[in-house]
Amino acid sequence: MTSIKDIKQKLKETKLTKIFFTDLNGRIMNLPINPDNIESIISNGIGFDGSSVAGYATVDSSDRLLFPDPESFRIVKFTDKKIGFFIGHVYNDRESRAPIDPRFVLEGVVKKAAEYGFKFLVGPEHEFFILDENEFGEKVHSDDAGYFQSTPHDKGEPVRNRIIAILKSCGIQFEKAHHEVTPSQHEINLECAAPLNAADRTVLFNYITQMVAAEFGYHATFMPKPFDDFNRNAFHIHISMQDLDGKNLFYDSDSEDNISNNCKKFIAGILQYARETSIIMASTFNSYKAYILDKEAPVVRGWGFRNRSSMVRVPYTPNPESTRIELRNPDPSGNPYLQIATLIAMGLNGIKKDLNCGRPDIGSTYKRKYRYRLWDRRFLPKSMYEALVEAERGKFLKEVLGEEIYNTYMSLKINDWEDHRVHITPRELNKYLT
Repeated sequence: MTSIKDIKQKLKETKLTKIFFTDLNGRIMNLPINPDNIESIISNGIGFDGSSVAGYATVDSSDRLLFPDPESFRIVKFTDKKIGFFIGHVYNDRESRAPIDPRFVLEGVVKKAAEYGFKFLVGPEHEFFILDENEFGEKVHSDDAGYFQSTPHDKGEPVRNRIIAILKSCGIQFEKAHHEVTPSQHEINLECAAPLNAADRTVLFNYITQMVAAEFGYHATFMPKPFDDFNRNAFHIHISMQDLDGKNLFYDSDSEDNISNNCKKFIAGILQYARETSIIMASTFNSYKAYILDKEAPVVRGWGFRNRSSMVRVPYTPNPESTRIELRNPDPSGNPYLQIATLIAMGLNGIKKDLNCGRPDIGSTYKRKYRYRLWDRRFLPKSMYEALVEAERGKFLKEVLGEEIYNTYMSLKINDWEDHRVHITPRELNKYLT
């Protein structure tokens, strides 16, 4: 338990104190505050205009309160400054939590899981591009390196090392870090954590990554697919389920494949609701440009052992306590609280409804021969429009998010799609003008 006295003492070392949260789109918001008032702010919150944050409020009822969570407090040490970092809770008023707060949704799902006797460990993979800027102000590749290549070809290693060092000073340990397949693309994996911690940590990770890249004169982006003909940025989520005593419930030594029936039912829930929750996992029109063959993004709803072409992968592990599954369709453009909450809720529903996950994928799902159809439920949605229709037709997403946040989120995404649909691009002009 972090004491207010300790927080006040540590804040004396900082230049700036900020409360962070996310809008419904997943963009990082922050409110700088006077650290001299931290005790009062923790107790009473601090006001902000919710109508100016995507999805939070309307202009005729815009006042909201932000409460810093003392347990999320960290000192973040950049090259030239130290920042006091808090994750915030959003309230409608002094006594009532805002149901529109994405973190509140995840808190509710975690609480529901505990009622079933389950808890979870989550380990997202953080992928991002480190880009340079040319003389025209365009963002371009900062290197031409590939998977696991070392320096001097890998220009981003010093950036990754600096990110890792700052995270370590915040008490966050990394598991591995490397150059990814695409030029300028990088990945850092952190140790697994409880769901809320993992989502909070993602907000901190994204903030640190963009700040450090700027210190080195680069631009860090989590955009899913900034380049044609290259792999995307993914946000693969590893998850395992334990009982309340910490026993791994995805492992079964008596099973032929060492995964339990509960694990298979959990996978079945993910497959069952994959299409109607796609707008959470892949939340922008750019996201769907990544779902193409042979680029390491899943296109088929399925699962498999060690199979990176499957939507749900069961990784090999020599340690039974590390038995887990990996969801491979999310990307970092979404809201991590909603993504993790939805993943857990899908799996829980699979267990509750005793769903069957079917047979695992054998071989590459990219090499199967399908008769092409525009609307094919065997596949993940191929466009944001298709994902929105599936979310609108289904009931599951509304149940997970709650009606208020569901309606607001869908309105935001429909507006985003419509803005994209009617926008004339340079490619269209080149192709059709003459």
